[in-house]
Amino acid sequence: MRRLDPQAKLLIEKAEAAGNPELYELDPLTARKQFLELSKAVDVKPMNVRSVENQHIPGPAGKIALRFYRPTGVQGNAPALIYFHGGGWVIGDLDSHDGICRWLCSRSGCVVVSVDYRMAPEHKFPAPLEDCLAATLWVAANGEALGIDIARIAVGGDSAGGNLAAVVSQQARDQGGPSIAYQLLIYPATDLTMSEASHQKLAKGYRLTKPLMEWFIGHYLNNDSERTDPRVSPLFCDDFNGLPAALVITAGFDPLRDEGVRYADKLSSSGVETTHVCYDGMIHGFFSMGGWLEKSREALDYTSQKLTEALRDGEPKAE
Repeated sequence: MRRLDPQAKLLIEKAEAAGNPELYELDPLTARKQFLELSKAVDVKPMNVRSVENQHIPGPAGKIALRFYRPTGVQGNAPALIYFHGGGWVIGDLDSHDGICRWLCSRSGCVVVSVDYRMAPEHKFPAPLEDCLAATLWVAANGEALGIDIARIAVGGDSAGGNLAAVVSQQARDQGGPSIAYQLLIYPATDLTMSEASHQKLAKGYRLTKPLMEWFIGHYLNNDSERTDPRVSPLFCDDFNGLPAALVITAGFDPLRDEGVRYADKLSSSGVETTHVCYDGMIHGFFSMGGWLEKSREALDYTSQKLTEALRDGEPKAE
């Protein structure tokens, strides 16, 4: 039987005692400000990296902001992780996920490219996906100038970012490129019909609630019929063959747990080298809570190790 991690339990209690309004009770702009404040309060202490640089690139509807994190001690063209932040396609930005990106860069030896994609409700589906695809294509096309080995590019993200990384991987395969060597899916949203059992069992009490999920989805989608579009819900893709090797991380007390497990199973049963790890006592968002949660720091280190194996050694290993 799963037990909620004591540190996660304390974090939930402190959040509830703070008395802040629920994100779904706020307008998106106010929710973004509150989320950023909360993110900074629980994030890991920033890791040192060689450099952090912001750059704007052309996108399908204007410029896209990217943030490049470069590791120390890497000679020649380096592997890269293109990272899409979480936040339900509505909240989150480069700053809210700065700690994660610094950690992954420092510990894995990868250049991490964080993408500030357009967000809903101002820019509904497929705008966030289009920006993530455009950023991935741009990095691959400019790898030599960026000091990136285009044969060793991964995509990844947490929650909505994991959703976008999964779909980018599918789209890149279907469109004939760019070549993606690895996908890092941290408690990804893969089925926006919310029909898995964990959505009912864990609908309240663990920070990501059913009303909050519906708020995110309502802002992101143009209509309910899009919930089963594979570009929205990658679990509905009819072909998992030929997708990049993957690390899928889920959390035991996360409404998205079961759809993450199913996605990992689909990949594995289609012959994709897949590692799935469930952090049983953790809640949704724990990857971003390294300032509070020991298991978060363990997961960040483990993820960094897997990236190193997959991209520096060139041999993804399933477990």
